[in-house]
Amino acid sequence: MLVTIVAAVIVMVAYFLLLYGMVAFVQDKRFMGTAPKENLAVIPDRKERFRGAHAVGWCIEVVALLLFIGAIVLSVWDGVRHDFGYWKFFARFIVIMYVMEIYDIGFFDWVLLCHSNFFPRYYPEVKGVVGPHMFGYNMKMHVMHFIIYIPICAVVAGVCMLF
Repeated sequence: MLVTIVAAVIVMVAYFLLLYGMVAFVQDKRFMGTAPKENLAVIPDRKERFRGAHAVGWCIEVVALLLFIGAIVLSVWDGVRHDFGYWKFFARFIVIMYVMEIYDIGFFDWVLLCHSNFFPRYYPEVKGVVGPHMFGYNMKMHVMHFIIYIPICAVVAGVCMLF
């Protein structure tokens, strides 16, 4: 259970770095497809905030990707080492994915989008657009994620059984 918790925390850190690198440094709307449409409509295309900002952002993105990979490798390696069966692997991966989704809803949507100055700090144009009224704008996507994670985790658990 401890490894599952550690892997879930690694995934949450990676997920935040993914958002932070894109919002604060890369600042390219093409990569912000999950942002509220109201926000995207008022955000203008931007040049780099400072020289090298895009490079910093992409370095953060690479670190986030490596953390995601590390969490997967840790989860699989520990499960193989402890002779996990199919259901233990499935439970581990579904817990990690559901924790990530709850983190997305609770931290990204509720805290960062609705109750903080995170997005207006980097995009002053959204100052009057973001707020508590935006909570739940992507509820259908979250429900879809909760459903689709079940077969994905089932397949991943099956693949883990090959090791």
